[in-house]
Amino acid sequence: MEDKYKIPYINACIRAFSKRFQISVKSAFQYLYRFQALQFLDEFYHVEHLQSIDDTVDDLIAFCHKNGGQLQ
Repeated sequence: MEDKYKIPYINACIRAFSKRFQISVKSAFQYLYRFQALQFLDEFYHVEHLQSIDDTVDDLIAFCHKNGGQLQ
């Protein structure tokens, strides 16, 4: 059974990512999608949702960087 909070959590992470880099939510989504960070969030939701949103954003930054992303 899927957690009913997974989609709202991923949405909150995208919004926090956009705020951190002062980019639009759409640009944040596209960046995270391009560097497979949304797939990472979906796959590891059971671990990531136990951390703060800021820690999760840090993880997303590191994951994207590992996959060729340039935002730091």
